[in-house]
Amino acid sequence: MTETLKQRATTRDFVKSLGVPDLPPLTSPFDPGYDVATVVSHIEQSGGLISRLKLSMCCWLIADEAATRAKIAAAKHHHVPLVTGGGPFEIAKDRGRLEDYFELCAGLGIDRIEAGHGFTEMRHTPGQIVRLAESFGLSVQMELGEKHGGAFTDRVVAELISMGLDWLDAGAECIVVEARESAQQVGLFDDSGHLNFDAAEAFAQAFGMGRTVFEAPNKRSQFDFLNHFGNEVHLSNVRLEELLRVEIYRRGLHSDAYGSLLQPLPVPELVVP
Repeated sequence: MTETLKQRATTRDFVKSLGVPDLPPLTSPFDPGYDVATVVSHIEQSGGLISRLKLSMCCWLIADEAATRAKIAAAKHHHVPLVTGGGPFEIAKDRGRLEDYFELCAGLGIDRIEAGHGFTEMRHTPGQIVRLAESFGLSVQMELGEKHGGAFTDRVVAELISMGLDWLDAGAECIVVEARESAQQVGLFDDSGHLNFDAAEAFAQAFGMGRTVFEAPNKRSQFDFLNHFGNEVHLSNVRLEELLRVEIYRRGLHSDAYGSLLQPLPVPELVVP
């Protein structure tokens, strides 16, 4: 046993002794309407692993506002950044209430909104959206892909890359690649849920790995992205109850990732007292 482990005997030190890399938060899980206690408990348990908690869809808008504020307060207490999902942005934009929406998000203490064009028409330029959001103290991430458009074709990938670059040039912080909650027959995934690795590579090369976020809502999609891109890939749309599984896989502490995502260490001789 090392001297450090003898003195402190913490889980963090033990994990470090295994050679696990010290990674920043790289997963953005989502809250699709969990109860307050569930969200708060997961933040307390795994807040240090969360890159940004997404208040998903419009669920937080129709929940009791006190519950929504309690979730936001817990996130802030544990220094977990927040982002709202693209659905309320699209509806607010389509109904001429975008300024009201930004004002609401800022007033609740949310620091980022997700823009999108998944089921409504985008009538504003990226610069207009980003500047308006910034006037309320909000940053922007852009989600690429239609909700009901099926799997991306090569032509669609090229068009989305061009669009994503326009948003990044306008000041968006990152680009999120659509996969909904199914990762099947949508975005990078075909009818059988197989990942289009060539298209995923095209997005990552165009935007850079640090600014590309892949939605990975199920085990297969999560493991496929991690196996292909390695442990520094940004993932989102992970369910809160699956976050720790994703993170042990990312660190090579899962049986299916141990041989590939965790670098080998010299094995010292076992001393038997």
